[in-house]
Amino acid sequence: MIQKLLIIDDEPNLLYSMTKALRHDSLEVLNAGTAAQGIELVRSEQPHAVILDVRLPDASGLDVFTEIHAIDPRIPVIIITAYSSMETAVEAMKRGAYEYLLKPIELDKLREHVERALEISRTNDESTILANEEPRSQQRIVGHSPAIQEVFKAIGRVAQQDITVLIQGESGCGKELIAEAICAHSARAAGPFLAINCAAISETILESELFGHEKGSFTGADRLRIGKFEQVDGGTLFLDEIGDMSGVMQAKVLRLLQDGSFQRVGSNETLRANVRIIAATNRNLEAMVAEGTFREDLYYRLRGFVIDVPPLRERLEDLEPLVSHFVSIFNRELGRQVRVVSPEAMRRLEMYRWYGNVRELQAVVKYALLHAVGDAITSGSLPPIVRGDHDETGSTAGPADGVAAIASMVRDQLARTDRNLYRDIHSAVDRILLDQVLAHVDGNQVQAAQVLGISRTTLRNRLSELEIGGSVPSRPETARD
Repeated sequence: MIQKLLIIDDEPNLLYSMTKALRHDSLEVLNAGTAAQGIELVRSEQPHAVILDVRLPDASGLDVFTEIHAIDPRIPVIIITAYSSMETAVEAMKRGAYEYLLKPIELDKLREHVERALEISRTNDESTILANEEPRSQQRIVGHSPAIQEVFKAIGRVAQQDITVLIQGESGCGKELIAEAICAHSARAAGPFLAINCAAISETILESELFGHEKGSFTGADRLRIGKFEQVDGGTLFLDEIGDMSGVMQAKVLRLLQDGSFQRVGSNETLRANVRIIAATNRNLEAMVAEGTFREDLYYRLRGFVIDVPPLRERLEDLEPLVSHFVSIFNRELGRQVRVVSPEAMRRLEMYRWYGNVRELQAVVKYALLHAVGDAITSGSLPPIVRGDHDETGSTAGPADGVAAIASMVRDQLARTDRNLYRDIHSAVDRILLDQVLAHVDGNQVQAAQVLGISRTTLRNRLSELEIGGSVPSRPETARD
Protein backbone atom coordinates (compact mmCIF):
# COMPACT_ATOMS: atom_id res chain seq x y z
CA MET A 1 0.00 0.00 0.00
CA ILE A 2 1.34 3.43 -1.00
CA GLN A 3 0.90 6.05 1.71
CA LYS A 4 0.89 9.83 1.34
CA LEU A 5 2.87 12.41 3.31
CA LEU A 6 2.01 16.11 3.02
CA ILE A 7 4.68 18.75 3.81
CA ILE A 8 3.40 22.30 4.33
CA ASP A 9 6.31 24.78 4.43
CA ASP A 10 7.12 28.02 2.58
CA GLU A 11 10.90 27.36 2.32
CA PRO A 12 11.58 25.79 -1.13
CA ASN A 13 15.04 24.48 -0.19
CA LEU A 14 13.74 22.76 2.92
CA LEU A 15 10.78 21.34 1.02
CA TYR A 16 13.19 19.86 -1.54
CA SER A 17 15.51 18.40 1.12
CA MET A 18 12.71 16.80 3.13
CA THR A 19 10.97 15.44 0.04
CA LYS A 20 14.18 13.88 -1.26
CA ALA A 21 15.06 12.37 2.12
CA LEU A 22 11.61 10.97 2.91
CA ARG A 23 10.25 9.76 -0.44
CA HIS A 24 10.49 6.03 -1.20
CA ASP A 25 8.63 3.42 -3.24
CA SER A 26 5.76 3.07 -0.76
CA LEU A 27 5.53 6.75 0.23
CA GLU A 28 4.30 9.59 -1.98
CA VAL A 29 5.33 13.05 -0.76
CA LEU A 30 3.05 16.04 -1.51
CA ASN A 31 4.15 19.68 -1.11
CA ALA A 32 2.29 22.88 -0.21
CA GLY A 33 3.83 26.35 0.23
CA THR A 34 0.85 28.01 1.88
CA ALA A 35 -1.80 27.21 4.46
CA ALA A 36 -4.59 27.38 1.86
CA GLN A 37 -2.80 24.94 -0.47
CA GLY A 38 -2.11 22.60 2.43
CA ILE A 39 -5.71 22.53 3.65
CA GLU A 40 -6.95 21.91 0.10
CA LEU A 41 -4.54 18.96 -0.29
CA VAL A 42 -5.68 17.52 3.04
CA ARG A 43 -9.26 17.54 1.73
CA SER A 44 -8.49 16.21 -1.75
CA GLU A 45 -5.58 13.80 -1.14
CA GLN A 46 -6.36 12.57 2.40
CA PRO A 47 -2.69 12.22 3.45
CA HIS A 48 -1.67 9.66 6.04
CA ALA A 49 0.61 12.16 7.86
CA VAL A 50 1.49 15.88 7.69
CA ILE A 51 4.63 17.90 8.36
CA LEU A 52 3.56 21.48 9.15
CA ASP A 53 5.59 24.65 9.65
CA VAL A 54 4.41 26.98 12.41
CA ARG A 55 4.99 30.17 10.38
CA LEU A 56 3.31 30.29 7.00
CA PRO A 57 2.76 33.36 4.79
CA ASP A 58 -1.05 33.27 4.99
CA ALA A 59 -1.82 31.75 8.41
CA SER A 60 -0.45 30.42 11.69
CA GLY A 61 0.59 26.79 11.53
CA LEU A 62 -1.30 26.15 14.78
CA ASP A 63 -4.51 27.43 13.18
CA VAL A 64 -3.85 25.23 10.17
CA PHE A 65 -3.38 22.28 12.50
CA THR A 66 -6.80 22.98 14.03
CA GLU A 67 -8.39 22.93 10.56
CA ILE A 68 -6.61 19.69 9.64
CA HIS A 69 -7.78 18.16 12.91
CA ALA A 70 -11.36 19.23 12.10
CA ILE A 71 -11.13 17.55 8.67
CA ASP A 72 -9.69 14.29 10.04
CA PRO A 73 -8.58 14.09 13.70
CA ARG A 74 -6.77 10.80 13.02
CA ILE A 75 -4.03 12.36 10.85
CA PRO A 76 -0.73 12.62 12.80
CA VAL A 77 0.77 16.09 12.38
CA ILE A 78 4.47 16.84 12.97
CA ILE A 79 4.94 20.55 13.66
CA ILE A 80 8.29 22.15 12.80
CA THR A 81 9.57 25.64 13.54
CA ALA A 82 12.72 27.73 13.50
CA TYR A 83 11.54 29.72 16.51
CA SER A 84 11.91 28.01 19.87
CA SER A 85 9.10 28.99 22.24
CA MET A 86 7.79 27.14 25.24
CA GLU A 87 4.32 28.60 24.69
CA THR A 88 4.19 27.39 21.07
CA ALA A 89 5.49 23.94 21.96
CA VAL A 90 3.00 23.55 24.82
CA GLU A 91 0.11 24.82 22.71
CA ALA A 92 0.99 22.46 19.84
CA MET A 93 1.04 19.42 22.11
CA LYS A 94 -2.13 20.53 23.90
CA ARG A 95 -3.95 20.66 20.55
CA GLY A 96 -2.84 17.11 19.83
CA ALA A 97 0.24 17.41 17.60
CA TYR A 98 2.10 14.15 17.09
CA GLU A 99 5.54 15.75 17.46
CA TYR A 100 7.17 19.18 17.71
CA LEU A 101 10.63 19.64 16.13
CA LEU A 102 13.02 22.57 15.89
CA LYS A 103 14.86 23.64 12.75
CA PRO A 104 17.44 22.91 11.47
CA ILE A 105 15.80 19.53 10.99
CA GLU A 106 17.87 16.39 11.53
CA LEU A 107 16.65 14.32 8.60
CA ASP A 108 17.39 10.95 10.23
CA LYS A 109 15.35 11.90 13.28
CA LEU A 110 12.59 13.31 11.08
CA ARG A 111 12.51 10.07 9.09
CA GLU A 112 11.99 8.09 12.32
CA HIS A 113 9.12 10.34 13.41
CA VAL A 114 7.48 10.15 9.98
CA GLU A 115 7.66 6.34 9.96
CA ARG A 116 6.04 6.20 13.39
CA ALA A 117 3.35 8.66 12.31
CA LEU A 118 2.63 6.52 9.24
CA GLU A 119 2.41 3.46 11.48
CA ILE A 120 -0.32 5.23 13.45
CA SER A 121 -2.26 5.81 10.23
CA ARG A 122 -1.90 2.17 9.26
CA THR A 123 -3.54 1.16 12.54
CA ASN A 124 -6.87 2.59 11.36
CA ASP A 125 -7.39 -0.47 9.12
CA GLU A 126 -5.45 -3.05 11.09
CA SER A 127 -6.06 -2.28 14.75
CA THR A 128 -8.11 -3.87 17.44
CA ILE A 129 -11.13 -1.60 17.82
CA LEU A 130 -11.90 -1.20 21.49
CA ALA A 131 -15.40 -1.69 22.81
CA ASN A 132 -17.10 1.56 23.73
CA GLU A 133 -18.21 0.93 27.29
CA GLU A 134 -21.02 2.82 28.90
CA PRO A 135 -19.99 4.65 32.09
CA ARG A 136 -20.24 2.27 35.03
CA SER A 137 -18.40 1.39 38.20
CA GLN A 138 -14.68 1.50 37.54
CA GLN A 139 -14.08 -1.35 39.96
CA ARG A 140 -15.34 -4.59 38.45
CA ILE A 141 -13.96 -7.95 37.37
CA VAL A 142 -13.49 -8.14 33.60
CA GLY A 143 -12.88 -11.20 31.45
CA HIS A 144 -14.37 -14.10 29.53
CA SER A 145 -11.59 -16.71 29.76
CA PRO A 146 -12.43 -20.15 31.19
CA ALA A 147 -10.13 -19.38 34.17
CA ILE A 148 -11.97 -16.21 35.20
CA GLN A 149 -15.34 -17.84 34.49
CA GLU A 150 -14.46 -20.41 37.16
CA VAL A 151 -13.90 -17.52 39.58
CA PHE A 152 -17.29 -16.05 38.65
CA LYS A 153 -18.95 -19.41 39.31
CA ALA A 154 -17.16 -19.72 42.66
CA ILE A 155 -18.44 -16.28 43.68
CA GLY A 156 -21.97 -17.39 42.80
CA ARG A 157 -21.66 -20.60 44.80
CA VAL A 158 -20.36 -19.03 48.00
CA ALA A 159 -21.94 -15.56 48.09
CA GLN A 160 -25.19 -16.64 49.74
CA GLN A 161 -23.44 -19.08 52.10
CA ASP A 162 -22.55 -17.15 55.25
CA ILE A 163 -19.14 -18.77 55.67
CA THR A 164 -15.52 -17.62 55.73
CA VAL A 165 -13.84 -17.37 52.34
CA LEU A 166 -10.11 -17.52 51.55
CA ILE A 167 -9.02 -15.90 48.27
CA GLN A 168 -5.58 -16.98 47.05
CA GLY A 169 -3.63 -15.31 44.28
CA GLU A 170 -0.67 -13.14 43.34
CA SER A 171 -0.55 -9.43 44.14
CA GLY A 172 -2.52 -7.30 41.73
CA CYS A 173 -4.82 -10.03 40.42
CA GLY A 174 -8.03 -8.52 41.87
CA LYS A 175 -8.60 -10.30 45.19
CA GLU A 176 -10.34 -7.31 46.79
CA LEU A 177 -12.69 -6.96 43.80
CA ILE A 178 -13.66 -10.60 44.28
CA ALA A 179 -14.30 -9.98 47.98
CA GLU A 180 -16.50 -6.99 47.10
CA ALA A 181 -18.40 -9.11 44.55
CA ILE A 182 -19.04 -11.81 47.16
CA CYS A 183 -20.38 -9.20 49.56
CA ALA A 184 -22.54 -7.54 46.87
CA HIS A 185 -24.26 -10.86 46.06
CA SER A 186 -24.65 -12.00 49.68
CA ALA A 187 -27.39 -11.59 52.25
CA ARG A 188 -25.12 -8.96 53.85
CA ALA A 189 -25.11 -6.76 50.73
CA ALA A 190 -26.95 -3.97 52.55
CA GLY A 191 -24.46 -4.09 55.43
CA PRO A 192 -21.05 -2.41 55.61
CA PHE A 193 -17.98 -3.69 53.76
CA LEU A 194 -14.57 -2.72 55.11
CA ALA A 195 -11.08 -3.77 53.98
CA ILE A 196 -7.78 -3.70 55.81
CA ASN A 197 -4.31 -4.67 54.59
CA CYS A 198 -2.63 -6.72 57.31
CA ALA A 199 0.83 -6.25 55.75
CA ALA A 200 0.71 -2.47 55.47
CA ILE A 201 0.70 -1.59 59.17
CA SER A 202 2.49 -2.68 62.32
CA GLU A 203 1.09 -5.27 64.75
CA THR A 204 0.19 -2.67 67.41
CA ILE A 205 -1.68 -0.44 64.99
CA LEU A 206 -3.33 -3.43 63.32
CA GLU A 207 -4.69 -4.65 66.66
CA SER A 208 -6.14 -1.22 67.38
CA GLU A 209 -7.57 -0.97 63.85
CA LEU A 210 -9.28 -4.34 64.09
CA PHE A 211 -10.44 -4.43 67.71
CA GLY A 212 -10.39 -0.78 68.77
CA HIS A 213 -8.87 0.58 71.99
CA GLU A 214 -9.89 2.24 75.24
CA LYS A 215 -8.91 5.78 76.12
CA GLY A 216 -5.50 5.80 77.83
CA SER A 217 -4.69 2.21 76.84
CA PHE A 218 -1.35 3.36 75.35
CA THR A 219 0.56 6.56 74.63
CA GLY A 220 -1.45 8.65 72.21
CA ALA A 221 -4.76 6.86 72.90
CA ASP A 222 -6.52 10.05 73.95
CA ARG A 223 -10.01 8.79 73.13
CA LEU A 224 -12.03 5.63 72.70
CA ARG A 225 -11.62 4.03 69.27
CA ILE A 226 -14.14 1.69 67.73
CA GLY A 227 -12.37 -1.02 65.73
CA LYS A 228 -13.23 -2.45 62.34
CA PHE A 229 -14.98 -5.50 63.81
CA GLU A 230 -17.46 -3.30 65.66
CA GLN A 231 -17.87 -0.91 62.73
CA VAL A 232 -18.72 -3.72 60.35
CA ASP A 233 -21.17 -5.55 62.65
CA GLY A 234 -23.75 -7.18 60.39
CA GLY A 235 -21.52 -6.79 57.35
CA THR A 236 -18.33 -8.10 55.79
CA LEU A 237 -14.66 -7.54 56.74
CA PHE A 238 -11.96 -8.19 54.16
CA LEU A 239 -8.56 -9.09 55.65
CA ASP A 240 -6.04 -8.68 52.85
CA GLU A 241 -2.58 -10.30 53.08
CA ILE A 242 -3.56 -12.29 56.15
CA GLY A 243 -0.42 -14.39 55.68
CA ASP A 244 1.59 -11.43 57.00
CA MET A 245 -0.29 -11.31 60.31
CA SER A 246 1.73 -11.98 63.47
CA GLY A 247 1.16 -15.01 65.68
CA VAL A 248 -0.47 -12.89 68.40
CA MET A 249 -2.91 -11.37 65.94
CA GLN A 250 -3.63 -14.78 64.42
CA ALA A 251 -4.75 -16.02 67.84
CA LYS A 252 -7.11 -13.05 68.30
CA VAL A 253 -8.64 -13.47 64.84
CA LEU A 254 -9.06 -17.22 65.49
CA ARG A 255 -11.05 -16.46 68.63
CA LEU A 256 -13.31 -14.12 66.71
CA LEU A 257 -13.90 -16.76 64.03
CA GLN A 258 -14.71 -19.36 66.69
CA ASP A 259 -17.31 -17.49 68.73
CA GLY A 260 -17.48 -13.90 67.42
CA SER A 261 -15.86 -12.46 70.57
CA PHE A 262 -13.00 -10.00 71.02
CA GLN A 263 -11.65 -7.34 73.38
CA ARG A 264 -10.58 -3.79 72.73
CA VAL A 265 -6.94 -2.95 73.47
CA GLY A 266 -6.74 -1.93 77.14
CA SER A 267 -10.06 -3.53 78.10
CA ASN A 268 -11.09 -6.77 79.80
CA GLU A 269 -14.65 -6.52 78.53
CA THR A 270 -15.56 -9.19 75.99
CA LEU A 271 -17.51 -7.85 73.02
CA ARG A 272 -19.25 -9.70 70.22
CA ALA A 273 -19.76 -8.90 66.56
CA ASN A 274 -21.67 -10.60 63.76
CA VAL A 275 -19.11 -10.32 60.98
CA ARG A 276 -18.43 -12.36 57.87
CA ILE A 277 -14.70 -12.58 57.21
CA ILE A 278 -13.21 -12.84 53.74
CA ALA A 279 -9.43 -13.24 53.83
CA ALA A 280 -6.87 -13.05 51.04
CA THR A 281 -3.21 -13.86 50.64
CA ASN A 282 -0.50 -14.04 48.01
CA ARG A 283 1.47 -16.48 50.15
CA ASN A 284 1.39 -20.27 50.44
CA LEU A 285 -0.39 -20.67 53.78
CA GLU A 286 -0.12 -24.44 53.67
CA ALA A 287 3.67 -24.19 53.47
CA MET A 288 3.66 -21.59 56.25
CA VAL A 289 1.66 -23.99 58.44
CA ALA A 290 4.28 -26.69 57.78
CA GLU A 291 7.02 -24.19 58.70
CA GLY A 292 5.21 -23.17 61.87
CA THR A 293 4.78 -19.52 60.83
CA PHE A 294 0.99 -19.69 60.43
CA ARG A 295 -1.48 -21.29 62.85
CA GLU A 296 -2.90 -24.55 61.56
CA ASP A 297 -6.22 -24.07 63.37
CA LEU A 298 -6.67 -20.61 61.88
CA TYR A 299 -5.76 -21.92 58.43
CA TYR A 300 -8.52 -24.53 58.54
CA ARG A 301 -10.99 -21.98 59.91
CA LEU A 302 -10.23 -19.68 56.97
CA ARG A 303 -10.61 -22.48 54.42
CA GLY A 304 -14.39 -22.55 54.67
CA PHE A 305 -14.35 -21.94 50.92
CA VAL A 306 -11.27 -21.27 48.77
CA ILE A 307 -11.10 -19.26 45.56
CA ASP A 308 -7.87 -19.46 43.58
CA VAL A 309 -7.43 -16.41 41.32
CA PRO A 310 -5.36 -17.05 38.18
CA PRO A 311 -2.55 -14.60 37.33
CA LEU A 312 -3.08 -12.48 34.22
CA ARG A 313 -0.40 -14.35 32.25
CA GLU A 314 -2.55 -17.50 32.55
CA ARG A 315 -5.66 -15.82 31.13
CA LEU A 316 -4.34 -13.77 28.23
CA GLU A 317 -7.72 -14.13 26.49
CA ASP A 318 -8.85 -11.45 28.95
CA LEU A 319 -6.14 -8.99 27.94
CA GLU A 320 -8.16 -7.32 25.18
CA PRO A 321 -11.35 -6.77 27.23
CA LEU A 322 -9.27 -5.54 30.17
CA VAL A 323 -7.39 -3.08 27.94
CA SER A 324 -10.73 -1.91 26.52
CA HIS A 325 -12.11 -1.48 30.05
CA PHE A 326 -9.15 0.57 31.28
CA VAL A 327 -9.02 2.66 28.09
CA SER A 328 -12.69 3.52 28.62
CA ILE A 329 -11.95 4.58 32.20
CA PHE A 330 -8.88 6.66 31.38
CA ASN A 331 -10.44 8.23 28.28
CA ARG A 332 -12.99 9.82 30.61
CA GLU A 333 -10.44 10.56 33.33
CA LEU A 334 -7.80 12.09 31.03
CA GLY A 335 -10.09 13.59 28.41
CA ARG A 336 -8.71 11.35 25.64
CA GLN A 337 -10.45 9.63 22.69
CA VAL A 338 -8.34 6.53 22.14
CA ARG A 339 -10.33 3.85 20.34
CA VAL A 340 -7.84 1.41 18.78
CA VAL A 341 -4.74 -0.60 19.68
CA SER A 342 -2.27 -1.45 16.92
CA PRO A 343 -1.51 -5.13 16.24
CA GLU A 344 2.12 -4.65 17.28
CA ALA A 345 1.10 -2.98 20.56
CA MET A 346 -1.32 -5.82 21.34
CA ARG A 347 1.37 -8.35 20.47
CA ARG A 348 3.77 -6.66 22.92
CA LEU A 349 1.11 -6.70 25.63
CA GLU A 350 0.49 -10.40 25.04
CA MET A 351 4.23 -11.21 25.18
CA TYR A 352 4.82 -9.37 28.45
CA ARG A 353 4.83 -11.54 31.60
CA TRP A 354 2.62 -9.33 33.83
CA TYR A 355 4.16 -10.16 37.17
CA GLY A 356 2.15 -7.25 38.62
CA ASN A 357 -1.02 -8.71 37.06
CA VAL A 358 -4.11 -6.58 36.39
CA ARG A 359 -2.85 -3.76 38.62
CA GLU A 360 0.26 -3.47 36.44
CA LEU A 361 -1.81 -3.62 33.23
CA GLN A 362 -3.94 -0.76 34.54
CA ALA A 363 -0.82 1.37 35.07
CA VAL A 364 0.54 0.44 31.62
CA VAL A 365 -2.72 1.40 29.88
CA LYS A 366 -2.75 4.76 31.66
CA TYR A 367 0.87 5.34 30.57
CA ALA A 368 -0.05 4.38 26.99
CA LEU A 369 -2.95 6.84 26.88
CA LEU A 370 -0.74 9.64 28.14
CA HIS A 371 1.78 8.87 25.37
CA ALA A 372 -0.69 8.02 22.59
CA VAL A 373 -1.05 10.27 19.57
CA GLY A 374 -4.51 10.65 18.09
CA ASP A 375 -6.92 7.80 18.70
CA ALA A 376 -4.46 4.88 18.60
CA ILE A 377 -2.22 3.10 21.07
CA THR A 378 0.87 1.94 19.17
CA SER A 379 3.89 0.01 20.39
CA GLY A 380 5.66 3.35 20.79
CA SER A 381 3.01 4.43 23.32
CA LEU A 382 3.92 1.57 25.68
CA PRO A 383 6.51 1.77 28.49
CA PRO A 384 10.00 0.57 27.42
CA ILE A 385 9.82 -2.42 29.76
CA VAL A 386 6.66 -3.64 27.98
CA ARG A 387 7.94 -2.87 24.49
CA GLY A 388 10.87 -5.14 25.27
CA ASP A 389 13.33 -3.06 23.29
CA HIS A 390 15.47 -2.30 26.36
CA ASP A 391 15.35 -2.44 30.11
CA GLU A 392 15.24 0.56 32.42
CA THR A 393 19.02 0.87 32.39
CA GLY A 394 19.10 1.06 28.59
CA SER A 395 20.50 -2.42 28.05
CA THR A 396 19.41 -4.29 24.93
CA ALA A 397 19.81 -7.66 26.61
CA GLY A 398 16.72 -9.85 26.51
CA PRO A 399 15.40 -12.62 28.80
CA ALA A 400 17.47 -15.26 27.02
CA ASP A 401 20.67 -13.32 27.76
CA GLY A 402 19.79 -13.20 31.46
CA VAL A 403 19.11 -16.94 31.62
CA ALA A 404 22.39 -17.64 29.84
CA ALA A 405 24.26 -15.42 32.30
CA ILE A 406 22.75 -17.25 35.28
CA ALA A 407 23.56 -20.64 33.71
CA SER A 408 27.15 -19.50 33.17
CA MET A 409 27.41 -18.41 36.79
CA VAL A 410 26.11 -21.80 37.97
CA ARG A 411 28.70 -23.62 35.86
CA ASP A 412 31.49 -21.41 37.24
CA GLN A 413 30.39 -22.08 40.81
CA LEU A 414 30.16 -25.83 40.18
CA ALA A 415 33.65 -25.83 38.70
CA ARG A 416 34.92 -24.32 41.95
CA THR A 417 32.93 -26.89 43.99
CA ASP A 418 31.29 -24.02 45.85
CA ARG A 419 29.29 -25.18 48.90
CA ASN A 420 27.00 -22.16 48.97
CA LEU A 421 25.68 -22.41 45.43
CA TYR A 422 21.98 -22.03 46.30
CA ARG A 423 22.59 -18.97 48.47
CA ASP A 424 24.96 -17.28 46.03
CA ILE A 425 22.76 -17.74 42.96
CA HIS A 426 19.66 -16.56 44.79
CA SER A 427 21.53 -13.53 46.09
CA ALA A 428 22.75 -12.64 42.60
CA VAL A 429 19.27 -12.96 41.11
CA ASP A 430 17.63 -11.07 43.98
CA ARG A 431 20.13 -8.25 43.69
CA ILE A 432 19.19 -7.73 40.04
CA LEU A 433 15.49 -8.26 40.67
CA LEU A 434 15.22 -5.87 43.60
CA ASP A 435 17.29 -3.17 41.88
CA GLN A 436 15.06 -3.31 38.80
CA VAL A 437 11.76 -3.37 40.71
CA LEU A 438 12.80 -0.48 42.96
CA ALA A 439 13.85 1.51 39.90
CA HIS A 440 10.49 0.71 38.28
CA VAL A 441 8.53 2.15 41.25
CA ASP A 442 10.91 5.06 41.93
CA GLY A 443 12.17 3.50 45.17
CA ASN A 444 8.72 3.12 46.79
CA GLN A 445 9.10 0.02 48.96
CA VAL A 446 5.33 -0.42 49.50
CA GLN A 447 4.75 -0.56 45.73
CA ALA A 448 7.83 -2.74 45.25
CA ALA A 449 6.54 -5.26 47.79
CA GLN A 450 3.18 -5.36 45.98
CA VAL A 451 4.83 -5.96 42.60
CA LEU A 452 7.05 -8.68 44.08
CA GLY A 453 4.15 -10.33 45.91
CA ILE A 454 5.87 -10.22 49.31
CA SER A 455 5.37 -8.24 52.49
CA ARG A 456 7.17 -4.97 53.05
CA THR A 457 8.91 -6.51 56.07
CA THR A 458 10.26 -9.36 53.93
CA LEU A 459 11.45 -6.84 51.33
CA ARG A 460 13.19 -4.68 53.94
CA ASN A 461 14.91 -7.71 55.45
CA ARG A 462 16.13 -8.88 52.05
CA LEU A 463 17.41 -5.42 51.13
CA SER A 464 19.31 -5.35 54.42
CA GLU A 465 20.77 -8.82 53.85
CA LEU A 466 21.99 -7.85 50.38
CA GLU A 467 23.16 -4.42 51.62
CA ILE A 468 21.11 -2.64 48.99
CA GLY A 469 20.81 0.98 50.03
CA GLY A 470 17.96 3.44 49.69
CA SER A 471 19.15 4.83 46.39
CA VAL A 472 17.79 3.36 43.20
CA PRO A 473 19.07 3.39 39.63
CA SER A 474 18.05 6.44 37.67
CA ARG A 475 15.32 6.02 35.09
CA PRO A 476 14.11 8.12 32.19
CA GLU A 477 11.68 10.86 33.08
CA THR A 478 8.10 10.03 32.09
CA ALA A 479 4.76 11.78 32.26
CA ARG A 480 3.45 11.86 35.80
CA ASP A 481 0.01 10.61 36.73
